[in-house]
Amino acid sequence: MYIYEYENWPNFLWDQEKLSPLLIQLRHSQGRLIGGMESIGFQVQDDTVLQVLTQDVVKSSEIEGEILDQSLVRSSVARHLGMDIGALDVADRDIDGVVEMVLDATQKFDEPLTKERLLGWHASLFPSGRSGFSKIKVGMWRTGPVEVISGYMGKEKVYFEAPSADRVEKEMERFLNWINKGAALDLVLSAAIAHLWFVTIHPFEDGNGRIGRAIADLMLARSENSSRRFYSLSAQIQIERKGYYAILEKTQKGTLDITSWIDWFLNCLRGAIQQASSTFNAILHKSHFWKALAETPLNERQRKIINRLLDGFEGKLTSSKWAKMTKCSQDTAYRDILDLIDKGILTKNEEGGRSTSYSLKK
Repeated sequence: MYIYEYENWPNFLWDQEKLSPLLIQLRHSQGRLIGGMESIGFQVQDDTVLQVLTQDVVKSSEIEGEILDQSLVRSSVARHLGMDIGALDVADRDIDGVVEMVLDATQKFDEPLTKERLLGWHASLFPSGRSGFSKIKVGMWRTGPVEVISGYMGKEKVYFEAPSADRVEKEMERFLNWINKGAALDLVLSAAIAHLWFVTIHPFEDGNGRIGRAIADLMLARSENSSRRFYSLSAQIQIERKGYYAILEKTQKGTLDITSWIDWFLNCLRGAIQQASSTFNAILHKSHFWKALAETPLNERQRKIINRLLDGFEGKLTSSKWAKMTKCSQDTAYRDILDLIDKGILTKNEEGGRSTSYSLKK
């Protein structure tokens, strides 16, 4: 029996006494992070926001098994926010669509969440009208059944079966009324409930997880009364992905007492805020790095690659990767690299030959 089948659905219950200490501690950490960020320069704040929003888009898609190019996502976020980060890579419509949804949720958190707005998010997620190779109905509630399954063909396991399609309109109307009415609850608590409630209704053919996490981000922005995101809930959920799906399944097959789900959500959020300090330190390091190079002449290609390395370059930097990323010849890439070695910025890694690679000098 699923929770939406109970007669008193969606009158959720939870143990406030058990959750209060964690919620108080979380609110304190949230306030300290925001206060600390507001005490530093606007440039570092902007860099942090850019890094966090990029993470949010990339990791929320990664949870669903879709891998996005981080540099293209970063360029799209910067362009939409009007941030100057030098030469921008041109993102495709699929990436722009995900970015637009996340930014609409976090930058316009104080606007009502309406059916039209959610349908717009869904259309942004699937600009081609397809999810992978499958054609889906875009920008509208689903009209058929939907199941969450895993496993090989013929050995699939059904983890969850959503309410019938004829219930979706009424269920979403009730959900949106609750969100916009502003129940007398702590908004962090509301974020946990909203995410669970939405993914349980599962109103779309696809994209419910990403939209559900965007709704949680919107509620968290409301809880801080700020559009500036300094931590990524989606990045932490991706780290705890196995636990995320396990607690959702357990909760949706349990009772209307959702204490365990809220406890998991709050602990996940606490982890996201703790991870934010690492992001903050990386941004500060990047800021100090560029200050030290303020008088050093560098070309646009070199600046681009240095930024990629500072942002956490995956794999090893080689001359061929340099040439590909900056769209230059192999000889030009090699000259750029040698110049940075001469200036004490890059160093050649120990392995040589065909596997010669480079990294920033510590």
